[in-house]
Amino acid sequence: MKKFDDEANGLKERAVDAEDLELELALKNFKSSVHAWSDAAYRRPRAFTKEVRLRSWRLALGWALGCVLVAGSVSGGLLQRHHRVEQARIAAQQRAAEQRKQVREQQARAQVSDSDEVLLAGVDSDVARQVPSALEPLAQMMADDETK
Repeated sequence: MKKFDDEANGLKERAVDAEDLELELALKNFKSSVHAWSDAAYRRPRAFTKEVRLRSWRLALGWALGCVLVAGSVSGGLLQRHHRVEQARIAAQQRAAEQRKQVREQQARAQVSDSDEVLLAGVDSDVARQVPSALEPLAQMMADDETK
């Protein structure tokens, strides 16, 4: 029985050795394929996403600054146009006020000259009378006597 046990143990050891060798071979194949895969992964050309991200941020920043520049230019132009319109309106109001002032001055001069002319006409009529106004009824009586 001892012989049988020895043979069984020997077969078992050989089977275990064969399984161990098979497992070892499978692990070595797996290890070599992992190493081959990692070498291939390290050696292949890589895409630099950081560079693309920087470019995309730069592009977006460029567009944003361009939009700000255009908006600033347009709003500056509109503000300048509004300022010119306001200055023209103020100048027109000042010209209108000066014209009204000149018209008032001309009217005042005309009234003064009219009142001066009326006053002078009154003085002329008073001076042209031969008889003062208080003695006028007597002068009329005398004129009536001369006609008769």
